[in-house]
Amino acid sequence: MRVVFCGGGTGGHVYPALTVARALRDACPGGEPPELLYVGVKGKMDAELVAREGVAFSGVTARPLRTGDFTGTARGALAALAGTLEARRVLARFRPDVVFATGGYGSVGVGLAARLLGRPLLVFLPDVAAGLAVRLLAKVATRVAVAVPPALSSVPSPKRVVTGYPVRPEFFGAERGRAREQLGLHPEMPVLLVSGASTGANRLNRALLGLAPDFLRLGEVVHVCGRADEAWLMAERDKLEPELRARYHLYGYLHDMAAAMAAADLAVMRSGGSTLGELPAAGLPAVLVPGEYEGWDQSPNARYLEAEGAAVVLPQARLEAELKPTVMALLGDGERRRHMREALARLARPQAAADLAALLVQMAGDRAKVPA
Repeated sequence: MRVVFCGGGTGGHVYPALTVARALRDACPGGEPPELLYVGVKGKMDAELVAREGVAFSGVTARPLRTGDFTGTARGALAALAGTLEARRVLARFRPDVVFATGGYGSVGVGLAARLLGRPLLVFLPDVAAGLAVRLLAKVATRVAVAVPPALSSVPSPKRVVTGYPVRPEFFGAERGRAREQLGLHPEMPVLLVSGASTGANRLNRALLGLAPDFLRLGEVVHVCGRADEAWLMAERDKLEPELRARYHLYGYLHDMAAAMAAADLAVMRSGGSTLGELPAAGLPAVLVPGEYEGWDQSPNARYLEAEGAAVVLPQARLEAELKPTVMALLGDGERRRHMREALARLARPQAAADLAALLVQMAGDRAKVPA
């Protein structure tokens, strides 16, 4: 069985694909292992993440499709065309039985190439609301899977199914005490995790600076800031008095987010698709600050988790004024955080990766039954 994975531009699209790839491998320990290939974006972090999972990688051309000006949009469309032609050559050589796309501009060319070659295409929507890439590919997909029930309205198709968001097993199994020891954290102090996702969030990073001096007198901070902001934040951290500086754990990027989530009492995060899977898996209450981008934002994910009682939404416009009182109020209200953890436990879908892997096997098998 040969499977191609695609989706990218950010880690939020790469990680669910790699999680399903791992589930595919685990599903056949005694049989012939599947041949896997990830077709991602040239020059992005895709290749680094894929290499860590031991999956072969091939890069193709891709650019964001939705930009703030005509020139940028035209370049995105031309890149999609070039990426489709490049991906068609890659897929023709690899001859996959099925292709799995997780969205993002990096998936468009590969998904279109799959259908041009007559290969089954499973498209996964990791968010509540479908972005442009998923909406385009859903029109030609063989099947469409979504992370949460409200997402069904984004892809009106009889081919859709709710599977949950595929989360790496370590998020379900990480133990708080061991995670704190691993990250060099105090065993009892409150721990705040702040993360702007794989590429960071400058607005979130700057807002934390207003909170950090006061909070660090009470607890510790694990801050995953993105590599672009790491240098100046390191300089700001060095201005703190030694005792507080030792409690401020700064990372440009952190591969073991499962440990960080297990160690934390509360998170302040963007609300990309991964929050729909990873927060429930880790049982971590969160203040969600939806990212706002050209033509779309992450607020549907945040509002869904808030409506379920699992998170608090803090709009970016109120971030600087309300971050500190919101965080301090939640950390001081253990009962509310307990209710949030219970809500998160109800949303967790530990079988999501296995269910998506089974769906890929089924689609590959259906194709094999079709006469040549």
